[in-house]
Amino acid sequence: MKDQRKTELKVGIAVIVGLILFIWILTWAKNFSLSTTEKSILVSFKNVSGLEIGDEVSINGVKKGFVDDFKIEGDNVIVKLSLENDTPIKEDAVFRIAMLDLMGGKKVEIYPGISPQNIDYSKVQTGSFTADIASVMAMVGGVQDDINSSIKDMKITLTALNNYLTDKQLNQNIKSSVDNLSEAAKKLNSMMDENRENLKKLIGNSVELSEEAKLILNQNKDEIGKTFKEMKILLERTNSLVTKANDFADEIKNKNNTLGKLLYDDELYSSLTKSITQLNELTILILEQLKGDGFKVDADVDLF
Repeated sequence: MKDQRKTELKVGIAVIVGLILFIWILTWAKNFSLSTTEKSILVSFKNVSGLEIGDEVSINGVKKGFVDDFKIEGDNVIVKLSLENDTPIKEDAVFRIAMLDLMGGKKVEIYPGISPQNIDYSKVQTGSFTADIASVMAMVGGVQDDINSSIKDMKITLTALNNYLTDKQLNQNIKSSVDNLSEAAKKLNSMMDENRENLKKLIGNSVELSEEAKLILNQNKDEIGKTFKEMKILLERTNSLVTKANDFADEIKNKNNTLGKLLYDDELYSSLTKSITQLNELTILILEQLKGDGFKVDADVDLF
């Protein structure tokens, strides 16, 4: 009887211990905590792409919480993060969904920021999604046609270049051109050697000529400066004379002087024309009388 009770007691203790271990493992796996040392924060993402409840939340790579819940609002997904109470997060913190491992797992990575102000846990924060392997493969698939087209173009270019380089006639032409250039270089070197002394004399004469020109300029610096000053004065006087001539021409055109009035006065022009006409008529009359009976003067003079 005693052995049966001992056995039942042992079984009961084993069951209780097993239940305790099961509950502890379950709470650990589901990130449950009986303590109140946790705080929550809401983060809005455009896309969570495989993130699940219970996934890891880390701060600078150190696990400090887990994903507690999801909620869809419009085009965004509101993710509730449960964090340990001792995690300092600033108002300029950055929230990103990143890849946890190569198997496709996800986590929320938090960069706590450097602002002196702590984050406001009552506000919904904005997060971003970092592309994972699946996203990268999708992007590569989107440009696969362009990559294939580029590879085909490169293949055609390499084939054409290979045909171009293996052309015997082209190789012969290139070889001939190189030989001609080599021969021309040899002739140029030979000509330089033959005329080396003449070139030295030419260079020496050029140096001597430049030295003499420099000496002449230094010796006549004052006279040259004086000449330039006189030329400047002459140009100023010429400009003044041209200005006066233009002013005089404007005065003539605007009838502001005697010559202008004589040239542009219509009445004076008419009077002169009339006088010339009368003088012409008088001259004709005198000539006719001289050719006829002579020049007659009919004058009645009363002396007294």
